[in-house]
Amino acid sequence: MADPDTSGPTTEFAGRRPAPSLRGFVTAYIGYREAGVPPARHRGLPSPYLTMIVTLDDPLVVAAHADRLAPPGTYDTLVGGLHSTPALITHDGRQSGIQLALTPLGARALLGLPAGELSGIDLDGADVLGGVADELRERLLAATGWPERFAVLDSVLVAMLGSGHGTALGAGAAMPAEVTWAWRRLLAASGGVGVSDLAREVGWSTRYLGRRFREEIGLSPKEAARVVRFDHARRTLQRLTAGGAPPALASLAANCGYYDQAHLAREFGALAGCSPSRWLAEEFRNVQALPPGAATDLFT
Repeated sequence: MADPDTSGPTTEFAGRRPAPSLRGFVTAYIGYREAGVPPARHRGLPSPYLTMIVTLDDPLVVAAHADRLAPPGTYDTLVGGLHSTPALITHDGRQSGIQLALTPLGARALLGLPAGELSGIDLDGADVLGGVADELRERLLAATGWPERFAVLDSVLVAMLGSGHGTALGAGAAMPAEVTWAWRRLLAASGGVGVSDLAREVGWSTRYLGRRFREEIGLSPKEAARVVRFDHARRTLQRLTAGGAPPALASLAANCGYYDQAHLAREFGALAGCSPSRWLAEEFRNVQALPPGAATDLFT
């Protein structure tokens, strides 16, 4: 690859939305590369998006999965489902790859299975995509620079959609329209809608909505609302801090639908494993955390 010399400390970050035909399935591409920097740890936080990572130089090292019963592992490609506890990623001073944020609709269309089957787990990309995972990584390694890598992703993913890749892998019936609507409603409300309201709006009982929602998404509607609200809060905190004006946590809590600052702190402890201030201190040293000046609106 004709990338800059990495003999000294280097940090690269690049973000882009996928091609228009993919945006219902993939929200963002995030490219990153660090070399010659101090070893570090990154928290893989709960979010409304499934994660797919394709590494470029060194394997991804997962020191602790969201499922704490799963052993640590290394991956050239990784696919992870929605979760409500943090994973821990480490590196020894070098890391590089591209992270894709997949929607639950993208799980069926691109991975060939409902997001519920990936709930709380991480898998080697080849276990989900077969030979496509290695082929994609080889093409990304041969590409020069982030624009070309992102173009490769567009090409491969669009081809997967056009070939019926998901159906071939057993995606079966499409996600029920009621679940799709309820999921989008939660996202639009930043998690601020009750389960009973969702059920009434789609015309299902709360129990039936809960069962079908968990099958498709991997979280119950209540859990999903909690994760969506947390994701909104931490991205708001991140964006404002990157702009030089971190808000008072009490104001952030009120604006993001928490009872008070203590409620926000408890949710950070449960979903991030640390306080908001500690998370900021850790993540603004990490290239995967959308540093100042990055396109944090990729996820909006």
